[in-house]
Amino acid sequence: MPKVSDYDYELPESSIALYPPQDRGSTRLEVLNRTDGSITHAAYADLGRFVESGDMLVLNNSKVIRARIFAKKTTGAKVELVLLEKHEGLQELVMYRGRLKDGDILLAHGKELVVVSVEGEGIARIGCLDGSGLYPLFARHGEVPIPPYLKRNPEEVDRERYQTVFAEIPGSVAAPTASLNMTPELMASLESGGVNMSSITLHVGLGTFMPVRGDDLESHVMHREYYSIPAGTVRMIKAVRENGKRVIALGTTVTRALEHAAGSILLQEEPKDITGEADIFIYPGYSFRIIDALLTNYHAPRSTVLMLTAAFAGWDNLKHAYEEALEKGYRFLSYGDSMLIV
Repeated sequence: MPKVSDYDYELPESSIALYPPQDRGSTRLEVLNRTDGSITHAAYADLGRFVESGDMLVLNNSKVIRARIFAKKTTGAKVELVLLEKHEGLQELVMYRGRLKDGDILLAHGKELVVVSVEGEGIARIGCLDGSGLYPLFARHGEVPIPPYLKRNPEEVDRERYQTVFAEIPGSVAAPTASLNMTPELMASLESGGVNMSSITLHVGLGTFMPVRGDDLESHVMHREYYSIPAGTVRMIKAVRENGKRVIALGTTVTRALEHAAGSILLQEEPKDITGEADIFIYPGYSFRIIDALLTNYHAPRSTVLMLTAAFAGWDNLKHAYEEALEKGYRFLSYGDSMLIV
């Protein structure tokens, strides 16, 4: 039986990228062939060398919201509020740090908030007393929810760079990180080379940073993330597959959405929009049904995204590629370099 501890490696703190590169897209790219384990080192901007005309690159167009603010209770006590990712029909939930109970009144940036209900496990439903909604308040005054492992407060640079250049639909509280290195110039170059570009939306949740508790993989319950796949994307996936070309996922968020919806994608005769709540836990032994290649960043030890990547690449292949990347000075995690697995 697979264990969490099977998917561990030593990640020196000095290898973690604490800030984005000076120029977006100036990062490196390690290309791993999962069939024979061979590795090629390149630049992210050279992605076009490794994709073909007729291939399809699927992007996640979710936009990171400014999700963190501080409020005060009528007693003067400070409470930290972190807005949770958007779900269909489940809005205005926050994770809080402090003490709250039903009916508490909070003051934040001139707005009076009310605790509608404490849901348990540090989550509460909160509303604005004037009925204006939490999202405008957070959008105006919130901080960028950079990953906790950066061990620093958000800075001005994060407002632009912890966001993809094609972010469109607000709702995520963590960025689809492999996409942070994508530039308009590279996208235009890929399209001019015949690569099909299409989008899905998956609102990335705080659960992406949650550690896997215990060592039994099969007992881990994944967080749910809302996704939407347009009919046009479904249609293109089916056409690309019929033409013998590859569906390339730009990131693990795209992978989770496409693989969760695989049955609907493959069975629909007339493509329609697909929505759902992705709670799929992908780890080695999983058989991928939609994606043929994966462009992703380097992931933290023991994380669910590392296990997903290991499922696609093969753990031995992936571990060797990670070791080589560390030896060659690649930068890891959200603001770091990237890997293409083919």
